[in-house]
Amino acid sequence: MYTSYFGLKENPFSMTPDTRYLFLSPQHSEALNHLLYGINEKKGFIVITGGIGTGKTTLCRKLLSVLDQSVDSALIFNPSLSEIELLAAVNQEFGVKSGPGRKTRKRCIDALNKFLLKNFSAGRNAVLLIDEAQNLSRGVLEQVRMLSNLETEREKLLQIVLIGQPELEKLLTSPSLKQLNERITVRYNLIPFNYHQEESYIRHRLAVAGGDNGDPLFSSQACRKIHSYSKGIPRRINAICDRALLIAYSRDTNTISRDLVRKAVSDIGSGYLTDKIISQRKRKRLLLLSGLIIIIFLLLAVTVNRDMVFDFFSNTDFFKWDR
Repeated sequence: MYTSYFGLKENPFSMTPDTRYLFLSPQHSEALNHLLYGINEKKGFIVITGGIGTGKTTLCRKLLSVLDQSVDSALIFNPSLSEIELLAAVNQEFGVKSGPGRKTRKRCIDALNKFLLKNFSAGRNAVLLIDEAQNLSRGVLEQVRMLSNLETEREKLLQIVLIGQPELEKLLTSPSLKQLNERITVRYNLIPFNYHQEESYIRHRLAVAGGDNGDPLFSSQACRKIHSYSKGIPRRINAICDRALLIAYSRDTNTISRDLVRKAVSDIGSGYLTDKIISQRKRKRLLLLSGLIIIIFLLLAVTVNRDMVFDFFSNTDFFKWDR
């Protein structure tokens, strides 16, 4: 709606994980390098964690786009699978057929192992990426561990990347998954942007969307206000910026100010506010409510005792004088 108004070719703050818009901050670049190192050096297990909206899925898609042509990949987005369903999904992603008849764990693993050995003989590598891995059951994670047993005497035939929220690390430290946790040789945790990275992120997305390099659309004060609300989380930044641009368009203004950002966050709702800001607002509301209760109490007290006060002064000789 507002793209042409601001001279943009497309929406710069879409929520879809478009790799063209991936901003390689120092931490995202380092995470990508960890992934490439673990896969190319055939380290077996790799774990990438990060909070909601920190760009894990976009990073995953970016990885797939830069992998060497000699690497076959399988990407699992739906972690709500049984052990057999996971094996079937992995084989399907790799284009492996288990043959006719009912799919069993043994038939799926045998077919996958045959494919991986043939792949290895041809000088190729294979990587399995599982997104939202924190939602995998312990039984499925144990099945994933068993897949790492597909190896030669020297190398792992399958590199496995688990991508998930911080809960994944907690899950992996459970006693039942000790063997899996000990096999993870490459780990990285994505953290949110700092203020300067966030400002560069906003400029980057506007540039990719076709914005010019003239006067900044978002003022520095607006960027600071966005950071105070978003805490550097890309998904929150996108939501706030998108709403701010829409409001600016409706008000026929070409600059995003801090007040406009505040209005954008208010429109979106508390879901995009930080806990600190929500607590501050709750305290303000509590103070206002307390003040209102006190005022109402005083008014009631004055109303109830008004007649008593009037009678006191009318019956006393204090205000009487001789005429």
